[in-house]
Amino acid sequence: MCWLWSRRGTLCRFLEFLASSLALSGSKLSVEENSSWVSPIGDFAIGFFNHSDQPNQYGVGIRFNSKSIPVGKQTVVWVAGAEITVGNKSYFQLSQSGELVLVDSLKGVMWTSKTSRSAVVSALLRDDGNLVLLDEMGSVVWQSFDNPSDTILPGQSLSIYKTLRAASKNSVSSYYSLYMNASGQLQLRWESDVMYWTSGNPSMSNLSAVLTSDGILQLVDQTLKPMWSVFGDDHNDAVNFRLLRLDVDGNLRMYSWEAVSKSWRSVWQAVENQCNVFATCGEHGVCVFNSSGSPECRCPFKITSDPNSKCFAQDCKSASSMVTYEHTSLYEIYPPTDSIILTSLQQCEAFCLRNSFCTAATFTNDGTAKCLVKTTPYFSGYSGPSLSSVSFIKTCSDPLPVDPHASRSSSAQSPAKHSHRLCIPCLVGAASGTFVLFAVIHLAIGCYIYRRRNMIWKKAALACMTSNSKGLMMLSFTEIKEITGNFKHQIGPKTYRGVLPNHQPVAIKELETTIEERKFRAAVSKIGSIHHRNLVKLNGYCCELGKKILVYEYVKNGSVHNYMEDDELSKRLTWRRRLNICLGVARAICYLHTGCREFVSHGTLKCENVVLDKNYEAKVSEFGLGIVHPEASCVREKDVEDVGKMLLILVTGCLQVGEVCELAYKEWIQGRPERVVDNRIDGGVDREELERMLRTAFWCLQSDERMRPSMGEVVKVLEGTLTVDPPPPPCASQSLPAKEALLESSSEP
Repeated sequence: MCWLWSRRGTLCRFLEFLASSLALSGSKLSVEENSSWVSPIGDFAIGFFNHSDQPNQYGVGIRFNSKSIPVGKQTVVWVAGAEITVGNKSYFQLSQSGELVLVDSLKGVMWTSKTSRSAVVSALLRDDGNLVLLDEMGSVVWQSFDNPSDTILPGQSLSIYKTLRAASKNSVSSYYSLYMNASGQLQLRWESDVMYWTSGNPSMSNLSAVLTSDGILQLVDQTLKPMWSVFGDDHNDAVNFRLLRLDVDGNLRMYSWEAVSKSWRSVWQAVENQCNVFATCGEHGVCVFNSSGSPECRCPFKITSDPNSKCFAQDCKSASSMVTYEHTSLYEIYPPTDSIILTSLQQCEAFCLRNSFCTAATFTNDGTAKCLVKTTPYFSGYSGPSLSSVSFIKTCSDPLPVDPHASRSSSAQSPAKHSHRLCIPCLVGAASGTFVLFAVIHLAIGCYIYRRRNMIWKKAALACMTSNSKGLMMLSFTEIKEITGNFKHQIGPKTYRGVLPNHQPVAIKELETTIEERKFRAAVSKIGSIHHRNLVKLNGYCCELGKKILVYEYVKNGSVHNYMEDDELSKRLTWRRRLNICLGVARAICYLHTGCREFVSHGTLKCENVVLDKNYEAKVSEFGLGIVHPEASCVREKDVEDVGKMLLILVTGCLQVGEVCELAYKEWIQGRPERVVDNRIDGGVDREELERMLRTAFWCLQSDERMRPSMGEVVKVLEGTLTVDPPPPPCASQSLPAKEALLESSSEP
């Protein structure tokens, strides 16, 4: 059946040669019916598929459907929402508003094509595997080819700033990505920290990567002229199906379907030596080649036949010794950074042995006298006869490897703190002069100012009322006073309720910052471009008379802090609402960390700046103010810690996390987690969800920032799509960071 849905019942233009009926508005694919829709000649289909490692968890995607490919080999080439999974009561449909929506019966709308304002009238799955949404003129307004997952098909292009991301099949694969930068380079990356492969560099802008039907990966310009090419082994052979995929092991490969063997064959890969893929062994040791020439992962700390067994550096309680591995290079992965000391081979080994924070070291042995010291138990590496480096790994006298299964930290290092020097007398003088000048002008030509102000006021109102306006309102301080009734209705710390001329309510936040005007405007422009359903929208700002004010959308039900403080209001936050609030906050912070073009931290996340809409859905406000506040913390680990605090507050009802953290952990570890639950919650709690909430909170509150999870992992655990191991005790007093202690000890005689 041609997958063509129409909201208006328009006759399918392909009806003459398609033996299928028209699917009208409301038609949908559901998990229960195990339904799917196929392209006109049947080579591709879209429908739900089960995640083999996650029982009763489904995704919706496009897969090969040709009869020449056995069912077990019908590879998925595109997934709606990438890592989003839904339950067995879910469905996927073209809505009346012209959006493709993925709906979970318990969680609600999980993904949309965001095309409700694009006049979409139909959707079609084409024979090249491209899912397109069309308007009345038949023009494509959205297509899956522009929103790739981990695969590129022939005819599809990867343009500038677009990304492929490896499927999340294990703890590290989702951190691999293929990125097309502005200089016309394809780059394989581990997170954004490590780049381990690049294509040829034509040094040209506006290039796109394409896979041709005859097995060539090319970088082409706007005229489709090839500027760089690589060829598959079966280039120009008669092959019916090809694809380019970023695999879970971090390598980019071109595959061809072999009809004789009925299998997908790799005909090209970006990184020839798999051991050169950063963190290819992840938590499973060091990459080596076995006697048959195949790469495998070996753990220096233990001998096991289980390839899935995790490999961690040992926490030696007594004596330790160093084991030497020649022709081996090691590197840290959580975080991906090493401390470098200039020394000799013998001193490199001796230094790591006597330093309590050192877990391993690599001496480059290439004439540079570099000793690369690791202070984390999470490192990987590779070994081969061509390597000159020598590595030393600390082992215990009585080896007993530990596996805390700590979730990775999303950040390698804290962003650098920048100081901003301002001339205070100059600032005061300028502000005073501006005020005096303003007063004189106001007295002299008050009528003119009044008329001009009204004109600006009408423009501001028009900008606010225009639904597709992309700009921010720039308001004067006088207009801010009128909006708020001279700051009459305070709804939070330095936060006031206001009403625009079109009767739209807004929230006015006054900032305390001395940042210069130019930088402030640049910062709010960046914040204003960030949009997410769990983030409060920034509508405008004021930068005048030394005032820095932000104008947000008004969210009806106020802050979470107000609900947690009031016994009556807190009863409205049922267990289900509290869980959804936590999930909404986690999704918002995850989007700031990974969904924006540049990393954005919140820096000051707390119950006061999480507000609830009329449906009690959480929206995070005051995000990105680390850009505005020079003194604000912009460390992503702090955001993770703050999320952990919020989880604990919503579970226990106690706003003082420091007072309840150790008690909550004690009750949880003794199997009595229900004893720490807020007794104001009506209807009880779900024991499994409570376990997930507490485990996640305790991991987020680890004193060692490197043991905290990424926000993506937090979201998955709260959704129930990722399991999490029991955490070690959180909330302990933080000791001197390993890096600082390491540098101190290296300076000792």
